[in-house]
Amino acid sequence: MSRNAEVIRQWNLLRFVEAARYGKTVRELAEALDVTTRTIYRDLEALQTVGFPLTNESRDGHTYWTLSDSPFKHLDALGFSLSELCALYLSRRMLEALTGLPFQTALSGAFGKFERDLPHAMREYLNRLPSVVTALPSAGKPKRHPGKEISVDHLVNASLERRQVRMRYFSLSHEREGDYLVWPIRIIYMQGTLYLRAWVPAYGEMRTFATHRIKALTVLEDRFTPEAHWAEDANAAVGSAGGAPLHVVLRFEPPLAALVRERTYYPSQKTTLLPDGSLRFEMDAYDDAWLRSFILQFGHRVRVVAPRELAGKIVEELELATQHYAADMSVDPMAASAALLELTAQWKLPFEQS
Repeated sequence: MSRNAEVIRQWNLLRFVEAARYGKTVRELAEALDVTTRTIYRDLEALQTVGFPLTNESRDGHTYWTLSDSPFKHLDALGFSLSELCALYLSRRMLEALTGLPFQTALSGAFGKFERDLPHAMREYLNRLPSVVTALPSAGKPKRHPGKEISVDHLVNASLERRQVRMRYFSLSHEREGDYLVWPIRIIYMQGTLYLRAWVPAYGEMRTFATHRIKALTVLEDRFTPEAHWAEDANAAVGSAGGAPLHVVLRFEPPLAALVRERTYYPSQKTTLLPDGSLRFEMDAYDDAWLRSFILQFGHRVRVVAPRELAGKIVEELELATQHYAADMSVDPMAASAALLELTAQWKLPFEQS
């Protein structure tokens, strides 16, 4: 048996023991984990050796094993169970995929407080668990932006307290800095970057700002009252461009239906499995580059049902992509465009009246 499988089994053993109010016998644990009692005895001994507070007592002619969380004196007041605290500690492997976030320093501090109560041997044991669990950052590993921690903290507080913010911001699309008075609504992590979603009174609309492009920020004493319809904005997808809001309907072909159905891509998404095995996918999103990139990543296995204007933009993107490769592949761009139109007519590409 691999070392990883052993660690996972021992972790499950801890969870079973902790979940049992009156403890578990070795035989019960062996049956639950489908191993021999001899293996369970070895696992219990190994876990005790590294510092897990496993104890046993005899009742009714049987020996019951229980798990105590008493060693975590500083953390008992938080109300966490031992397995919850261990799971939090283990989650740092997932958080390593987000090391570009300004909150990383705070997260390291939080883990440091937990580690203070962990015996060295127990830390060594827990450090083995993340070796079987990993995470990859979306859109590549995010870049670090030193010095932005304070700005993000101020934005979070301003959002909670409904305070207006004045900031100097570098617009990537206009390639210049400008001053903005904004009403911060929420902070969003997307595509490796933290974004501020805020109402801009001067424009009378909601806009998106990349927090690392904020050059200066002042939280004002003036407060604001959020509009009721802004709550809907919280369920829509947000990209860096922040285009017009859309209700998007997609149809995924059967080979991708199961995969897409079991994942959450957008907070507002709704899925319906159709009789032919395909998947109807609905969501509220913004008409920007992120939306088009999301659709294009699935290639010919997805098509836009609505809105028709978005379907046209996807076709345009595909035509432009074809032109990039036409010269290298000795493909006539006009013929390629005609082929695209032919595929569209065969419903292989977007366009369908809802």
